[in-house]
Amino acid sequence: MDIESLSAMREAALDYFIRSRSVQRRRERMERPDADEAQGWSAIAELGWAGMLAPESAGGLGLELAGAAQILRAAGEHVAPEPLLAVAGLSALLLARLGTPRAEALLAELVAGRSLPALAWQESAGDLSAVPLACGCEPRAGHVGGVLLQGEKLMVLPGAAASGWLVSARGSDDAVLLWVPRGTAGVSETLVPLVDGGQAANLRFEQVALPAESVLAEGPAAQDALRQALAAGQILQAAELLGVGQAMLAQTLAYLRTRSQFGKPIGSFQALQHRCVDMFIHLEVAQAALDEVMALASQELTAERLEAEASRVNARCTAAALQASRTAVQLHGAIGYTQECDLSLYYKRTLCLAAWLGNVAAHQRRHAALADGAEARTSTAAWEGEFPREVDWAAMPETEFRRMVRAFLQQRYPQHLRYLSHRARWSEIREWYLTLSGQGWIAPAWPQAHGGMGLPADKLIAWIEELEQYGVARAPDQGIVMIGPLLIQHGTPEQRQRFLPRILRGEHVWCQGYSEPNAGSDLAGLRTEAVAGRDAEGNHFIVNGQKIWTTLAQDANHIFMLVRTDKAARKQEGISFLLCDLRTSGITVRPIQTLAGEPEFCEVFFDNVRVPAENLVGKLHGGWTIAKALLGFERIFLGSPKQSQYALGQLARLAEARRLFADPVFAQRFAALRLDVLDLSAAYTGFADIVRAGKPLPASVSLLKIWASETYHRIGALLVEAGEEQGAVAGDQVLDGQSFNLLSPLIGSTAAMIYGGTNEIQRNILARQVLDLPT
Repeated sequence: MDIESLSAMREAALDYFIRSRSVQRRRERMERPDADEAQGWSAIAELGWAGMLAPESAGGLGLELAGAAQILRAAGEHVAPEPLLAVAGLSALLLARLGTPRAEALLAELVAGRSLPALAWQESAGDLSAVPLACGCEPRAGHVGGVLLQGEKLMVLPGAAASGWLVSARGSDDAVLLWVPRGTAGVSETLVPLVDGGQAANLRFEQVALPAESVLAEGPAAQDALRQALAAGQILQAAELLGVGQAMLAQTLAYLRTRSQFGKPIGSFQALQHRCVDMFIHLEVAQAALDEVMALASQELTAERLEAEASRVNARCTAAALQASRTAVQLHGAIGYTQECDLSLYYKRTLCLAAWLGNVAAHQRRHAALADGAEARTSTAAWEGEFPREVDWAAMPETEFRRMVRAFLQQRYPQHLRYLSHRARWSEIREWYLTLSGQGWIAPAWPQAHGGMGLPADKLIAWIEELEQYGVARAPDQGIVMIGPLLIQHGTPEQRQRFLPRILRGEHVWCQGYSEPNAGSDLAGLRTEAVAGRDAEGNHFIVNGQKIWTTLAQDANHIFMLVRTDKAARKQEGISFLLCDLRTSGITVRPIQTLAGEPEFCEVFFDNVRVPAENLVGKLHGGWTIAKALLGFERIFLGSPKQSQYALGQLARLAEARRLFADPVFAQRFAALRLDVLDLSAAYTGFADIVRAGKPLPASVSLLKIWASETYHRIGALLVEAGEEQGAVAGDQVLDGQSFNLLSPLIGSTAAMIYGGTNEIQRNILARQVLDLPT
């Protein structure tokens, strides 16, 4: 389905849940736990939603998973009491996948709203395996094809409303799927009240005699169908959890805007704003992960791949909803702790969904196990032939693209520069830069018309991942990632012609001149002055002042900077954007040592420096507009998964060398961090698509910088901790035959949370410009 169709589906679902008083009906369910869970199901069936995932041949809507997710997300936003996920999701998915005559008949009953079959699959708490373990069936003596069922199932939803059960069992040779109607002799049911007002059932089967037609499927086909249905259901559950979390954020924002204390709205308090921003960030990353997984799920995936993606998105959306629920209650204060507040319904629904079908930790463990298995099976076939300069990258399969990049790195990248422990200097990395330039690969995100590769978003992420996993050092690249894209969008044709080819060839190495002493994150507080003039050589500016925290300015030969060109104007209105050759007379560069002892930053002094007028980008005094565009590029660059992937590679190497994956605590923490990086990539892709489309970046891009730098910091902290005593060793060291600098990522991430606008400033931007909280 296209974006408009999905949006229409969501709007229709939201409209129904509002008209049907979904929130009020959930409250009534909470007050009367013995109420009929099937109440309201006939209306769901009339809408066609009971069969939303059933094929049209069975009378269903034939929606793809993405369409059904819009309905489940809307259900989450209104805490719908109907068992949509259990029946229209899990049971319908399984029956549709089986496709046998008996399964089709049961599916037709489900679609018509006459039956609510419940999937009974789980046998032990926390076990996500779809393979039956203890519950077994054997041929029934004297009845051809008949079976006897023996065993137990737990947490079967819905409870009392179920008209029967789809039961997975272990046959004599392989898995068997059975239909057990309610009322069958030998079935005992224990109803379990759930925190959200619903019910689950624990089932016991004592020599349950079933006829031949009760066997829906058996063998590998039955097992694969069950695995696929469960994984797809877990993705739909993630969508519902996302909807619950987003609704709690909306309620909290509304409360903070209207609740007053100390004579002002409490939403103006920075501490509360930042808590809301963190809710927003977690939910936005979850949304990006869900969008990416939905796109993948539209393809024909193996059961194993679908399970891995389901665990990834379920873990992310569950964690985001739980974080939102806890924060929402806290920010509502005492009223949030009461049943009278609707927030309590959302809080309890989150708790219920977060526990059913696997919790965060269980899904993190399963994703790690499946991802590791997939990596072990990845093809290592050698790349054959030449490395192309220009090709239709979108048409190249990702596996082939990755194999090509991997082979190029193995053949061309200097081995002594792998996993470099410090920021690479131009003298070290120049030859590699020129190698990429000669291949036409130095600017992967630039349009091909301007000399770049023009990689689509999926290939750009693959490019980043392969370079970071191989340990490729980051070159001085502000020309590639910042000023180049800015000139492509805002420069004159003459400026693009003059500067872009020289960036690609490595002739111009750029640095950024934004920050100034005592200005900090107040970018508009700059005082470096440029006075316009004219002499025999033409129009020019005379620049005086000082820039600071200028990364690797000692290696650069050009600087792009903000200067004040009208001292009488308001702070943001008298600023211009200039390009300057650092070899011009009157410029002095002084390196500054970082915490790591590296001269990564510099002060740059300007004393009557003459800059040609044609180096003005944009309009005179219009630099703030250019600056904001460049800040967008900077924040998406600082929000790139590069640094986190590089540090995660370091952590994985150390863990392998010291056999840390055998420690379940470390393994769990590593699994969580790997998902943090993976979902950062999903969020980054969405913003990269905006840049590639030539559209202005929204203020929400600040969330990327926060998530990326804080993920990087968590990885760096675990790296130091995993090093134990060696975590205090300065500089490079050899552990188990490999070179490491355990402190470098932690120290680097500390700086990453400061430069480019501190994370606190980014949270302020999100609070005011995105969440519209009062000042």
